Amino acid sequence: MNDPSAKRPRVLVSRPLPTDPAVRGSRSLFLSQAAEQGIRADRRMLYVGPEPAGRNVAECLRVAPGDEVIARRKLMLANDVPVRIATSYFRADLFAGTRIAQPGFVLPTLQAALEALGHRFGRAEEVLTARRPTAFEAETLDLDPGEWVVQVVRTGYGTDGTPVHTLETICAADRHVFPVRQVTGADEF
Repeated sequence: MNDPSAKRPRVLVSRPLPTDPAVRGSRSLFLSQAAEQGIRADRRMLYVGPEPAGRNVAECLRVAPGDEVIARRKLMLANDVPVRIATSYFRADLFAGTRIAQPGFVLPTLQAALEALGHRFGRAEEVLTARRPTAFEAETLDLDPGEWVVQVVRTGYGTDGTPVHTLETICAADRHVFPVRQVTGADEF
């Protein structure tokens, strides 16, 4: 972590829930949202490859804990300040050996790559949890002692109900606001 006496610039970014489908299908959810907010955004690929599924990811993807999944982990920066770690998880039985498992960013979009592999979006669920960071998260996000993170886990299911993609976004809690929108026509006053 940086010297605690050095003052980090204050950056507050928005992470709307649920995710707007037009933004979700863009080249990058984070880059699109940051541009809408007038924030200079950047992202760095931290890791692409196999890893054992943790309990939460295993449950989302309907695999056993410890089963190999494909992980794609990125660090998101806003005005040069680390604000999020976003990790996409994919079932190895569906995506090993595809471009989803290859290093680098998936172009033109992840959505296009999934569709090219025959997966059609059916529905998604997002869960938000506030918690203490792991050592990796605290170091990667340059968190001060006592800072928390907000974990947003979004699982997208194909039209046949198969879990296709789980996105775990770890957000520095003091650098985010989470506007929640009601879906039109789905509720009453």
